[in-house]
Amino acid sequence: MSDQEQHSLPLITHLLELRDRLLKVVIIVLVLFLGLVYFSNDIYQYIAIPLTSQLPEGSSMIATGVATPFFTPIKLTIVLSIFIAIPAILYQVWAFVAPGLYKHERKLVAPLVASSAFLFYLGMVFSYYVVFPLVFAFFTTTAPEGVTIATDISSYLDFVLKLFFAFGLAFEIPVATLLLCWTGATTPASLKAKRPYIVVGAFVFAMFLTPPDVISQTLLAVPMLILFELGLLFSRFYVKTEDSNETEQESEKHD
Repeated sequence: MSDQEQHSLPLITHLLELRDRLLKVVIIVLVLFLGLVYFSNDIYQYIAIPLTSQLPEGSSMIATGVATPFFTPIKLTIVLSIFIAIPAILYQVWAFVAPGLYKHERKLVAPLVASSAFLFYLGMVFSYYVVFPLVFAFFTTTAPEGVTIATDISSYLDFVLKLFFAFGLAFEIPVATLLLCWTGATTPASLKAKRPYIVVGAFVFAMFLTPPDVISQTLLAVPMLILFELGLLFSRFYVKTEDSNETEQESEKHD
């Protein structure tokens, strides 16, 4: 066997493993979807409560497309299945990269995977129970006199999914901060010195990911800053010096 063929074997092996893990993710999402699809209308009704509870008496949501009443709950169920499968997806990612990590790195990655899933769900819960009631109460009370509020169900779904993703992603800030310090890309002292820029960046980020109102922008930016401070606090315990890195690598070689 030639040298070129020997080098190509690991690549083919990694690609086959990647294919198998992607297939497992698809199967998990598909199983979840099949288990939830029967309740798709009930799921949509639950997601719509923050808006429907704020609508004036006699008002309701509408469907402007012929197939919208069918496809919109199905779309929500697909996205929900992916959200529920996030721990399994993160585990497959971890299992794929774990063989290439040192032992001390594997010990850190596992809790990071678990905390990432937890923080993403926490962001979604925060948006549903805190942000949605405030935002929709604001929107429904500021409508001009004589305007009937009748939100399209598809537009509403796109709106809430955007906020779910925005808050879920924003709540990953502690993990991102810790990883940046752990990998040596930055240090807690450097991040602390850049705090004024991070404050501005949080509000700019919130401006692009939320509706054009001050309430939702503030409700996203403020938790982001709190989570940044939390990540900055914990990152101080994961900063490694060059000496410690060399010691750990040497011990890994002996193992």
